[in-house]
Amino acid sequence: MTVSVLGVAGSPRRGGNSETILDEVLRGAGDAGATVEKVVLAERDVKPCRACNACARSRVCIQSDDMGAIIEKMREAKVWVLATPVYWWGPTAQMKAFIDRWYSVPRDVFKGRRVILAVSSGGGPVYSDLMVKTFEEIFPYLGMEEYRVLQAPGSNSKTSARGDARLMKEAHSAGLDAVKTLKES
Repeated sequence: MTVSVLGVAGSPRRGGNSETILDEVLRGAGDAGATVEKVVLAERDVKPCRACNACARSRVCIQSDDMGAIIEKMREAKVWVLATPVYWWGPTAQMKAFIDRWYSVPRDVFKGRRVILAVSSGGGPVYSDLMVKTFEEIFPYLGMEEYRVLQAPGSNSKTSARGDARLMKEAHSAGLDAVKTLKES
């Protein structure tokens, strides 16, 4: 069985800490035989939710942007890796817009998806705790499995995560194990 893994990079800055963690998770998943794909939200047109509530009737967002194509990638993937740095105790604007648009996504897209969350922050863990807690509430609400949370606190330079051998090993292992255990089940 081939497992598909979707990585979603929420940082507007390419090659930063959260994307570095994401890339290592995807490398681990690829090493386990998965097909991997990465979506960089800052390079996609994902408009914020307009709160028009049209999707409550049709279950389809009326906005014309890249979200429809991303939803198809979400539907195909059994494992999702969501990566974002902390911006003011929450995810980036790009990641927040992406998540807000989940309101229009059919619930079967989420059910049973295995999720790895990768978070980086300039300060200590206290800066990411609130955001991680938010995701930990979202995942079970939508029927997703929180598989692993990878945190890179104190990532004050763009390459902090890359220099953390323990974190890189943990990220690779998360991708590898997430795929291997799905194949075994």
